[in-house]
Amino acid sequence: MKNQNVMLEQIADIIMGQSPPGHTCNTDGIGLPLLNGPSEFGPYHPHPVQYTTDPRKRARPGDILFCVRGSTTGRMNWADREYAIGRGIAAIRHKKHPELQPLVRAVIEHALPGLLIQATGSTFPNVSYDLLAAIPWPSLSLPEQRAIAHILGTLDDKIELLRRMSETLEEMARAIFKAWFVDFLPVRAKMEGRWQRGQSLPGLPAHLYDLFPDRLVPSELGEIPEGWRVGTLGQIATNPRRAVQPDEIEPSTPYIALEHMPKRRIALSEWGTAKGIESSKFKFKRGEILFGKLRPYFHKVGVAPIDGVCSTDILVIAPRTSLWFGFVLGHVSSIEFVEYTNAGATGTRMPRTNWSDMSRYTLVLPPEPVAEAFNVMVQPMMRRIIASIHESRALAALRDAILPKLIRGEIRVKDAERFLEERGL
Repeated sequence: MKNQNVMLEQIADIIMGQSPPGHTCNTDGIGLPLLNGPSEFGPYHPHPVQYTTDPRKRARPGDILFCVRGSTTGRMNWADREYAIGRGIAAIRHKKHPELQPLVRAVIEHALPGLLIQATGSTFPNVSYDLLAAIPWPSLSLPEQRAIAHILGTLDDKIELLRRMSETLEEMARAIFKAWFVDFLPVRAKMEGRWQRGQSLPGLPAHLYDLFPDRLVPSELGEIPEGWRVGTLGQIATNPRRAVQPDEIEPSTPYIALEHMPKRRIALSEWGTAKGIESSKFKFKRGEILFGKLRPYFHKVGVAPIDGVCSTDILVIAPRTSLWFGFVLGHVSSIEFVEYTNAGATGTRMPRTNWSDMSRYTLVLPPEPVAEAFNVMVQPMMRRIIASIHESRALAALRDAILPKLIRGEIRVKDAERFLEERGL
């Protein structure tokens, strides 16, 4: 039962963002990181691309960051540090008890469907201060609120742990890729006598010793390992175009659009459904690579965790044979490749890249056994990342399912705690 006399504004501070003057903004890391909208949001914490030396409104560490306008109004992140917040963001914090922040966020999520119905805007909904302020606060004692916040926080912490593990695996895969195929460290280690037969080095198990040469030779791309060759992305990867019309797609089919794809992260943890789509889409398969071709400088590249359909502003990329998967992923998710696609993108306001240009990207191709050895190392990492995504979504669904029942008193806090303990949470 909710007490309609207590509203969110009485419980929490709601700070509506204000954009700083344009001349105070930069991409050089000077000043406070600036958040303007959901394009900077990650699965858990934001990833800002701009900074400002004149923050007008600020979010503190631990604040809830709420998107108040745009195509993904209602999306939330946690503030992991101090941020400047622009017009597209509100920062929300409990007035007295920071430990109740998980409950504050949960109450907002619970009210979100009704909130969006009331939101104004001809194209996208805009949520005002008044709408946020009027969210009803549940009529629960402070001990009950703390207990529910603890349960929700436990689930959120587990989700965050899975996200960090995925991030670490991704960084490991990227580091090995750069060592092997950009810096040629295995070859250099052999040339300098730092890697001996039967010896293991970080990222270089002893059984791979004979796969790498001990010489670099001249090429059009500079010095490359002996026996390797200069080639193009199109020689080892393809762009499967499986166009499908709206009437051919089941409404429950997973749907990935650009707003579901985080920047500089290959873990795609969010997607919607195809219900209500009105234009043609592309089919993709689990494990294929998705590349955001609209405004490629946003660096939206990820591995599909499910079968589904995607926006036509996303290119589907697949290796020609499975052994090249890790190598292809390493290249198309690299900063160098994204910069290449951005340089060749066409269109002033809405630049787009295309597969024809992407396929001509030149790179150094190793012999197949080397590509296969790298793939053997990377594939388990990708499988663990995908498994973590599904586990996180299951935990989020559990959190969303028990919250209204806890608030309405349909299940007791102690029963919910016992339920989580039985599942090792």
